[in-house]
Amino acid sequence: MSVALAKQIPAAWQPALAPVAESARFAQLSGFLDAELLAGKTVYPPREHWFAALADLAPDDVRVVILGQDPYHGAGEAHGLSFSVPHGVKTPPSLRNIWQEIARDLGVTPAQHGNLAGWSRQGVLLLNSVLTVEADRAGSHAKRGWEALTDAVIAELAQRHEGLVFMLWGAYAQKKAAHVDVRRHCVLTSAHPSPLSAYRGFLGNGHFSKANAYLEQHGKALIDWAQVE
Repeated sequence: MSVALAKQIPAAWQPALAPVAESARFAQLSGFLDAELLAGKTVYPPREHWFAALADLAPDDVRVVILGQDPYHGAGEAHGLSFSVPHGVKTPPSLRNIWQEIARDLGVTPAQHGNLAGWSRQGVLLLNSVLTVEADRAGSHAKRGWEALTDAVIAELAQRHEGLVFMLWGAYAQKKAAHVDVRRHCVLTSAHPSPLSAYRGFLGNGHFSKANAYLEQHGKALIDWAQVE
């Protein structure tokens, strides 16, 4: 069985990501994922959602990037958008803290679910640094090759555009700032929204109002952070 990984990359992103997709490292990643599936291991999200974040947004449509680490590793939780879960799935703790900060920052009523597809449709790229994970094993697919691809996504956006907002929460995500020229873009950093760190700087960071203020300054449409349907 072959996952034909490079062919799964959405067409709008293929030119920018071709150097990575054609590399030996990416071939190794493809082989690793083949082997995991052949061994009967459960990989999240389902294969058809591995590139969901990129499928939802072409490079020219991105206005904000929210970077996660790797997908949720519980059954039914991951669907290819960072921090998001499908309808009907209990809102994870990190996302509850995100909603808490949005409510505090903007005075809006939090959604009663955790599906953030509405943000994606507005131009928010919900990208994990690593796009797959083995069930119940957080971080299990780290350093297998996904990072090179998502580094290339960030670099492409940072070079191709001006006036984007990058929300980098936690030390892991903040490493991606190396690919972003802060003179051309807005880079917002804070602690991660995880319950382990949210009270060390995520709650109270004001990132959602700051993002919209920056977009407005650059003549771009604002994000309706309450719109997630």
